[in-house]
Amino acid sequence: MAGMDRFARFSWTTLVYTLAVILWGAAVRATGSGAGCGSHWPLCNGEIVPRSPRIETIIELTHRVTSGVALLLVIALVVLAFRHRPPGHPARKAAVYSLAFMLSEAAVGAGLVLFELVADNQSMARALFMATHLVNTFFLLGAMALTAHFASGGPAFRLRGSGRRGDWLLAGAGLLLLAGVSGAIAALGDTLFPATSLADAIRQDLSPTAHVLLRLRLLHPALSVAAAAVVIFLAFRSEGRVARWTLRLVFLQIVAGVVNVLLLAPVWMQIVHLLLADLVWIGFLIMAAEELALTAPSRPDRA
Repeated sequence: MAGMDRFARFSWTTLVYTLAVILWGAAVRATGSGAGCGSHWPLCNGEIVPRSPRIETIIELTHRVTSGVALLLVIALVVLAFRHRPPGHPARKAAVYSLAFMLSEAAVGAGLVLFELVADNQSMARALFMATHLVNTFFLLGAMALTAHFASGGPAFRLRGSGRRGDWLLAGAGLLLLAGVSGAIAALGDTLFPATSLADAIRQDLSPTAHVLLRLRLLHPALSVAAAAVVIFLAFRSEGRVARWTLRLVFLQIVAGVVNVLLLAPVWMQIVHLLLADLVWIGFLIMAAEELALTAPSRPDRA
């Protein structure tokens, strides 16, 4: 972070911290600790500090506390953006979007708890909430990554008028979102219906009586391959600085996906898989911002 000012360093630090909070949230789901505080929110089992908490309660409460800190950091991010960047600077707009998505992230998380869509709940309502959670998380990370990008001197861009390049970038972003949503549902299926072997997992997926979450799990590999192909294609054609890193992350994610399947999705591997998915998304968005800036009209005060 050499050469960055205080606001730029704070932007990247906040992004990294928020990413860690998101990964801990995945651990909450993968360990079945989502009901650790019961159906209470924001209190935990009706208390501010629960007495004699179970391990599930500690895991869930830790996630809530760290999420609260993340919200405070994003509020500070907005304040610093307006203090350290002039009117019209794209970092201001991106920071405001970051706060909006952080608030909606909290609302979705609260909904999961209050509607008891946690632990062993196998309903489609939970799957829909998980999909919404994933999309909002990606939007949150995207807004925060662009805030840090702009704060670090990244040029503003405009999607309108970008032609076929913009269409391809939108397609890539859409496929990454679909792959992410299918991955969230697949991870939920892995948690709720653990397999004892790879053959058992295949039998689960192909069984005519399989739960709908297991059937939806089959979509994830196909969508992931399609998303990876488009991102690789765009990264090879990119003139931006982060394209090479995005390519490496995509290949690592492919390997991680295969390992995740072969190891029957242990908790630690699910977290690694999610981390790489988040990093691919962040890398792709910054790559797209650089690409669009190359075709944008010379308007440095607009994103």
